[in-house]
Amino acid sequence: MEREEQKRIVEALILAAREPIGAVRLGQVVPGLNAAGARAIVAELRADYDREQRGFELVEVAGGYRVRTRPELADLVSRLDLERPARLSRAALETLAVVAYRQPVTRGEIEQVRGVDCGPVVRNLLERHLLRLAGHRDVPGRPMLYGTTRRFLELFGLASLEDLPSLRDLDELVRAAAAAGSVEVESGVEADGAAEVEAADAADDGADEDEDEAEDEDDGPSPELH
Repeated sequence: MEREEQKRIVEALILAAREPIGAVRLGQVVPGLNAAGARAIVAELRADYDREQRGFELVEVAGGYRVRTRPELADLVSRLDLERPARLSRAALETLAVVAYRQPVTRGEIEQVRGVDCGPVVRNLLERHLLRLAGHRDVPGRPMLYGTTRRFLELFGLASLEDLPSLRDLDELVRAAAAAGSVEVESGVEADGAAEVEAADAADDGADEDEDEAEDEDDGPSPELH
């Protein structure tokens, strides 16, 4: 199959996919193509769009590829009668920040950081597929563990959890998502829940040895995304 025909097929698949489609899957579908070849074609398509100054761009999010309108055109695109972007409250942003940087984490640990009951917020984020159940902590009572989802990555334009910004730059991530039209932040909302997460991490450093060992289980993002 000719290279240009492969490019056309890859472009069509990315446009038609209901969620981000990865290089491995593209390589399985397109005749004569493998994952490495798919990545090369995606790079060519991205360069084509940039060179031709198209109104859309090809981005890598949630472990796959997605075609999106360019952020600088968000104001004009928003004039269309489209599905409204996800609207997140201050409480939702803070809860997502805690889970994203400390997952897998229990509801009690989230509430310890935020200082308020998080039950309704956690349930809402589960229903919106921004949080997922990640098992149980192996302690008395076996509390439920929570982690973020591929939908979370897609919403904030992240290829993987490794692309999460530092806690101090978290508000920039929210602004970027708002500029891209994927998130609508309630008036006056900033991602200053990051400051609470940072303070909790500092407090952990002064805890006793047993508590440190328990908290170590929470360090770093969960390796599984479903």
